[in-house]
Amino acid sequence: MPERPVAVVTGASSGIGAASARALAAGGWHVVLGARRVERLESLAAELGPEAATALPLDVTRPASVEDFARQVPSCRLVVHAAGGALGLDPVADADEDRWRTMYDTNVLGVLRVTRALLPALLDSGDGQVVLISSVAAFEPYAGGAGYNAAKAAASSLADVLRIEHVGQPLRVSEIAPGMVETEFSLVRFDGDAERAAATYEGMTPLTAEDVAEVVAFVASRPPHVDLDRIVLRPRDQARVWLVHRAR
Repeated sequence: MPERPVAVVTGASSGIGAASARALAAGGWHVVLGARRVERLESLAAELGPEAATALPLDVTRPASVEDFARQVPSCRLVVHAAGGALGLDPVADADEDRWRTMYDTNVLGVLRVTRALLPALLDSGDGQVVLISSVAAFEPYAGGAGYNAAKAAASSLADVLRIEHVGQPLRVSEIAPGMVETEFSLVRFDGDAERAAATYEGMTPLTAEDVAEVVAFVASRPPHVDLDRIVLRPRDQARVWLVHRAR
C-alpha cells in the first residue's frame, strides 16, 4: 500500500460508499474500495488514480470473501461500513424471512465480519477508526420497516459495544445516521421499480450521497482524541422517518 493512510470503504461501488471514497481520497487517504460489483470499483479506482485507490472484490455476506479481502489490506487506519440496504416494506404479519435474513446478514453480520478481520490492523495503526453508516431507522421504527429497523438497530448496538470494549485503546467508533438519501437504496428496496423508487422523494429535497460523504470525511479528519459518537443528519424536509414535508 502507498504512504497515504489507508481507509477501507465497503459498499464502495455506488451511493454513499462511492461518494465517501471520493471524499476520503480528496482528503489524502488511500482508499481500498470493497464491493461485489468489481467493474464499478475498478472504474472508480481509475478515476481516483493508483496513489489514491485500490479496488478489491468484497462480499460482506461471505466469510471467505472477507478473509481474503483482509489478507490484502496489511495496514488500515479507517473502516467505513457503507454496505447495507433494505428489502421491501412488508408488515410483520407478512414478513419474508429470507429478506429479513439477507438484511441482517448484510447490515449486521457484514459489519461484524469486516470489523473483526481488520481490527488487529486498526489497533496496530495507533489511531484506528470505525465509521458505521447507520440510519435513523435504527431508532425510529416505522410501519413496513421492521426488518430494516431491526437490522440497523442491531448494527448500531454493535458499534456502541465495540466502543465500550475498546475504551482506552487506540480505536474510535462513530455512527452516522442519515435520514432520506437519494441513491440506489429505494431502487433496491423496491426490486428495481424505478417509478416507485422515484416516488419516495417526490415533492421534497432529500440528502445526496455527497452530503453524507462530507460528514464521513469530517469525522475521519478529527484529531485522535475526538470521537464523534453518533451524528444524525436529515434533509430539512424530514423531521422524522414518518414526517416528511412534500410540496404540493
